Amino acid sequence: MKDSVIWHYLASLTLDDLSLTLVLSFVFGLSAVILLLWMLSRVRRKRHAQTTAGAEPITDTPDWHTMTAEAVLKALHVDAEQGLSDADVEQQLALHGPNHLPEKKPPSALLRFISQFHNLLIYVLLVTAAITALLDHWTDTLVILGVVLVNSVIGYVQEGKAEDALRAIRQMLSSHAIVLRNGKKTTLAAGDLVPGDIVMLQSGDKVPADMRLINVKNLQVQEAALTGESVPVEKKTNPVDVDAVLGDRINLTYSGTLVTAGQAKGVVIATGADTEIGHISRMVADVQTLTTPLLLQMAVFARWITAAVIVLSGLVFAFGMMVRGGSAIDMFMTVVGLAVAAIPEGLPAILTVTLAIGVQSLAHRNAIIRRLPAVETLGAVSIICSDKTGTLTRNEMTVRSVVTADRQLEVTGTGYEPVGEFLFDGKALSPDSDAVLLQSLQTAIYCNDASVEQKHESWKVHGDPMEAALLIAGLKADLHAGEALTAWPRVDIIPFESEHKFMATLHRNHQGDTMIYLKGAPERLLKLCSLERAADGDRPIQRDTWNTAIETLAKQGQRVLGVACKPAQTHQAELDFNDIDQGLVLLGLFGLIDPPRTEAIAAVKECMTAGIRVKMITGDHQVTACSIAAQLNLQNSREAITGQMIDTLSDEELLARVQDVDVFARVSPEHKLRLVSLLQTGGAIVAMTGDGVNDAPALRRADVGIAMGHKGTEAAKDASEMVITDDNFATIVHAIEQGRTVYANLKKAIVFLLPVNGGESMSIILAILLGYTLPITPLQILWVNMVSSVALAMALAFDPAEPDLMTRPPRPAKEPILSGFLVWRIALVSGLFALGVFSIFYWSQQQGSSLEEARTYAVNTLVVMEIFYLLSVRYLRVSALSFKRMFNSMAVIYALGTVITLQLIFTYAPFMERFFDTRPIDFVHGLEILGIGLGLFLLLELEKSVRRKFFD
Repeated sequence: MKDSVIWHYLASLTLDDLSLTLVLSFVFGLSAVILLLWMLSRVRRKRHAQTTAGAEPITDTPDWHTMTAEAVLKALHVDAEQGLSDADVEQQLALHGPNHLPEKKPPSALLRFISQFHNLLIYVLLVTAAITALLDHWTDTLVILGVVLVNSVIGYVQEGKAEDALRAIRQMLSSHAIVLRNGKKTTLAAGDLVPGDIVMLQSGDKVPADMRLINVKNLQVQEAALTGESVPVEKKTNPVDVDAVLGDRINLTYSGTLVTAGQAKGVVIATGADTEIGHISRMVADVQTLTTPLLLQMAVFARWITAAVIVLSGLVFAFGMMVRGGSAIDMFMTVVGLAVAAIPEGLPAILTVTLAIGVQSLAHRNAIIRRLPAVETLGAVSIICSDKTGTLTRNEMTVRSVVTADRQLEVTGTGYEPVGEFLFDGKALSPDSDAVLLQSLQTAIYCNDASVEQKHESWKVHGDPMEAALLIAGLKADLHAGEALTAWPRVDIIPFESEHKFMATLHRNHQGDTMIYLKGAPERLLKLCSLERAADGDRPIQRDTWNTAIETLAKQGQRVLGVACKPAQTHQAELDFNDIDQGLVLLGLFGLIDPPRTEAIAAVKECMTAGIRVKMITGDHQVTACSIAAQLNLQNSREAITGQMIDTLSDEELLARVQDVDVFARVSPEHKLRLVSLLQTGGAIVAMTGDGVNDAPALRRADVGIAMGHKGTEAAKDASEMVITDDNFATIVHAIEQGRTVYANLKKAIVFLLPVNGGESMSIILAILLGYTLPITPLQILWVNMVSSVALAMALAFDPAEPDLMTRPPRPAKEPILSGFLVWRIALVSGLFALGVFSIFYWSQQQGSSLEEARTYAVNTLVVMEIFYLLSVRYLRVSALSFKRMFNSMAVIYALGTVITLQLIFTYAPFMERFFDTRPIDFVHGLEILGIGLGLFLLLELEKSVRRKFFD
């Protein structure tokens, strides 16, 4: 190396020339850093531009839901019987554009790779590599660059593919629509629709654009993904109040929702980005995602280490030049060694791998992490904002209550699985022993258009969810719809319509007996019925008693249906309204609800034990939300804040109330986003769970967005950091526990790595201060830092959760990664490491060992001390003096075996001598090295004992 041209040139320079060279080297390194920072700033600006592309604000539009259908048609200049002309379509297309959402271009693979270098520790290593290259120390340069490259590749691979939330929302749009243009019906691609188009809807259609309904016939639309409503919404054409929230605008249908029943004609009022889904997609694009607590802490941590390295390097360089009279090049290489020693090069890799292990562990427990740092963020969560429908509840309607003239029964079981009992006064009641109960269930089966079937141990529902719930209740009483309808086939029907609020069917058995069965709104049936059926026969109806029962069920958040019946004339073949004017007998009431998941109740309790507050944010009604909250045992289920109340409160007023209220009902996507943002403003680390399109903006804003994988929309999944594949709220608790475990293990890894770097740095500083030779070379330091240290620290990533982990409160968001205790432990162990390395290096030289032998002893002492320190650091506050505790992890055993093997190769393999100037170690010196490691272990255990006795 000394024969190189650069070396001869540098050797011929005066001290002033050397100083100039060093200045130029510094300028070169600084220029490289500035160039990289400039490229990264362009990456961030480009990403921001891509994210906000197409996010222009919507121009003011009329309140379509407050206007009559005629007024809407007039405002849009369209005839309901003719539709738009071709000229009108061209004009609207030029004004509003096609019915598509704006595209978002993901960042390129190159930009994502460059962003991996955005780390202060990496900057320092790059500058160091540049300077060693100028000094012709190419081995050092290549090793340092290799370290940087390995860290960057690991980060790039783990980051995964870019988000595609907007693309998922675009996929929700309907592909075709039946449109009236030029007086003729035609089928068009949904992307060709424009405001003013007259569109026909029927059962099974996906609504192609936002529409104001003109004519409807029994129209029901499933809007759960947009509003959170548990059941399909019955649509009408009459205007509603200007303050009506999204879910109450019954004369509008929204793009991407599903028609479950009926027919309708409507006029398009918004397309593309101007629709409600477009509005949500723009909100998703505009939402600023927050940096995770860990990344913030690591950024602060990196700044402190960088500042310390620069200051120490400068001081050591100045001291060596001015006091010890060392040459500029020698001192510069010493400073390079110090920088390499002080920087924990393996920390980024340890961080990434520890998080990746957490991801893998959660994947086995039905939780898929889409963004790596989210694993650790879970451990800091202090508030979970949960959607109700499909998250805390099953999104499966269930009969919870049956009321007859004689008694009120509770029905157990949840969802569409036909397992449950009928309870009276808390005791199981056989349905066969209650004739009125059986007749009520039979009526609910006869007067029903839904069907259920069992597929692969689960039950599939076809038709209205409330009707399906009635069939499931019948199955709990061993009443099967197929058998019942075979015995009593349907002859005629009066379909349910909002005008008369009931459904009636005519049935005849094989003996010629004929019956009429009714199911509908209880208040309507009370007007139609003159009798009620009790165990001892029919009697005059007690309307006040039934009204009280209806009110009681409604206050519990249950939707109420009534059933009635009457005999019909023998061989009657048709059913009309005159047949139900008189003679009807009220059989009973059914109370239905989308019940909370059984496992969610236990999970909420565990969250409270862990100091985590659960808040329910839903688009459903206030009474229903409070009832579910009470069943979940939320901390405050007595009061709720509605969307209309949120609109009237300032941020300061809402922030004051949001801390104490746990139920938020009838909220829109904007409200959810505002609530999450305010909670974060109050210092909380917020996890948001949800499954609908309406949850996407809040999911993206939250510190951890958690989507339901089974019933969740693609928009929700792609706006989230974590997807729960079993739709089980309890999985979130497991994820939080794993997050806390990851953070605890990461802190152990840092407390393990830093004393190694500290000991190396202190050894170099001591050598400079005392005017001695460096006990370890920069390349030997890199070997320790990137091989033995990393391999041993990796074992800490596999440590299991501590027993009391989920009884501790969440850690504060701004808690430094190093507490006072950890700083003390790092300083203590760094000193002991330096003492061990420095002692054996100079003691062995005093005993006649060569410089290369002494350095080999020093390196091996450092590694042996690391091994013993690993056994101690796994238990920071309790004793590790137990064989079972020391070796209760296979990862630790594998790591120890790997490091010992590699260190033997490092010490005894001839080819390693060429790279690291190592020499073989004899038996006596080997025992001395082991003794130093054991001494470190015993001293640390003594320190634990003293601290527990006098300070804890």
